[in-house]
Amino acid sequence: MDIDYLNLTYRSMPLLMQGAWMTLQVLLAASSISLCVGILLGILTCNRLRSNAIAPFVEVITFILRAVPFYVQLLIVYFVLPDLLNINMEAFTASIIALGLCSSAYTAQVVRCGINSIPTEQWESASTLGYSTPACLRYIIFPQMLRNVLPAITNELDALLKSTAILSSIGLLELTRMGMNIVSREMEPLAIYLTIAVFYVIISGGINLVSRSIEKRFRYVNS
Repeated sequence: MDIDYLNLTYRSMPLLMQGAWMTLQVLLAASSISLCVGILLGILTCNRLRSNAIAPFVEVITFILRAVPFYVQLLIVYFVLPDLLNINMEAFTASIIALGLCSSAYTAQVVRCGINSIPTEQWESASTLGYSTPACLRYIIFPQMLRNVLPAITNELDALLKSTAILSSIGLLELTRMGMNIVSREMEPLAIYLTIAVFYVIISGGINLVSRSIEKRFRYVNS
């Protein structure tokens, strides 16, 4: 029986690799959106740079994105949005948009808290030295903020990876969906689903290794 499981895993590996590659593509694209949009929204809502005209609107948007389950957001982006805009949207594009925007709301909260944790004296010292607000953010505040929130950002990327499994519901041939197709054909779920779990562990391990290397670099710079 064990040999049969190994043979099945070996025969299924090309398809599982295709699914893993699709998962990686979605993860990289969605995480780029999450980080870029989340950092921007976090900056706009932090205490130091808060604008009474913009911040309330941003906070409402991020609250809605955090309150509505990701699965519902995915269905809205894939089914409702194309109907409203009278456009065609592929599952890959809808997956990236839904994942990226949903995750950006959580990233915004992490960034906002990270910026607020920086002492006010840092801003005042930078202003005294002649730094503009953008320069202060880039060279003084942002490096310190990133060091403080890096574990939380890593956790969000791990959560983003797990959320890619939900994309199988709209037919995207990512890792989980590919495994489900194989199981429906071979009727042997044990070997396939265990292999899928190993793939997710490997990808998550890669995310954490990158995070650890960045963390070590910050310690080296500050030492």
